[in-house]
This record gives sequence, C-alpha cells and structure tokens, in this order.
Amino acid sequence: MASKTTAAAWRIFSPFTHHFPCSISALNIRQCSSKLATKQDKTPKRSLFRPAVSSTHDWIGPPNPLSNLRPIVYHIPENESDLQKRLRHLRQETEDWNHDFWTKQNFSFTKEKEEFIISQLKAKGLTPRDEEGRRRSLDSEVMAVFYKGFLDTNRVRHSSYNNEWYRRNFTITMLMARVALRNIWRTVTKRNKNNSTSTT
Repeated sequence: MASKTTAAAWRIFSPFTHHFPCSISALNIRQCSSKLATKQDKTPKRSLFRPAVSSTHDWIGPPNPLSNLRPIVYHIPENESDLQKRLRHLRQETEDWNHDFWTKQNFSFTKEKEEFIISQLKAKGLTPRDEEGRRRSLDSEVMAVFYKGFLDTNRVRHSSYNNEWYRRNFTITMLMARVALRNIWRTVTKRNKNNSTSTT
C-alpha cells in the first residue's frame, strides 16, 4: 500500500521533487527565487537525513531553492519486496528528473526575463534602477509579451516534459496498484490459513 506522508523539516535541500503535473497554459511557469542566477553553479546535494528505521511514513522537506519543489525521502518498508523496491526507485528517479528539469527551466526563465526587462528599459533610455536605487519594473502588458514568447519558444520542451511525466506517472500508478493487490492477497491468504489452522 502507498505509505502515509509525514511533514519534516531539515535544512539541507536535496534534488527530490513532488509528483504534481505542471500545466504549460497561461503563465503557469514555476518561478524561482530572485537569487537563482547566483546559485546556478551550486548543485544541491542529497540530504543525509534519513527517518528512523521504525518510521512508517514518507518525509517531505521544505521547497528546494532552485526547483521550488519539496524534497521527499521515501519510507523503506520492512521486508521490502522486489516490486516495492522497483516502485520506490522509480518514484525517486522521477523526483530527481523533475527537480533537474525545473531547476534548469527556472534559471532560463529568470535569466531571459531579466534580459528582457533590461532591454526594454534601455530602449526607453532608462537604467535598471531609479534615482533612489529601486529596481524599475515594466507594466503587465509589456511583460505579457515576454511570457507569451517564453512559452512559445519552449513549447516543444514543455510538451516533451508533460508526455514524459504522464508516462512515468502512469507506470508509477500501475506499480502502486500491483503492490496494493499483492498486499491484499497476502492478507487474505494469511487470514484463510489462520482460520484453517484454528478449525483443525
């Protein structure tokens, strides 16, 4: 059966992500922190944190500063079967893949957005900051041009990402169903065996 999830807080971020799909419509782009550009070379390492052996839950940490996705440490059940291990490894691999995609996507988005703003301000004869040192901004109509252009430029990449995500998620769902059915069958078989022993 799918394990329950318990929230946990640890300070070391790791490249795990969550399994929610990402729509590419409108402006549903995962925006990263304003300091992303300065952090691009600091590749996040896996957290050394591990739940206690007696834990029966998955553990979720705070959002990763690069991908904005929450890292997950999956529970390893006692006497884990080969099927359960296959499911856990696929989920972890998908977490890593998802984190990598959104880290790169967020960096590209932030970099190109900054370049667009600077070019638009320069065309108007303005500097990035006003006389008081505050960053200048563009109105929503001008920024809409950038957002649409970014989506159009990355349409194929976004489509490939969605197709791969759905493929992975379908496989994960099927494996979860197989694990659940196998656990039910094991429980029923064990119960019938105990009933047979008690009647004799």
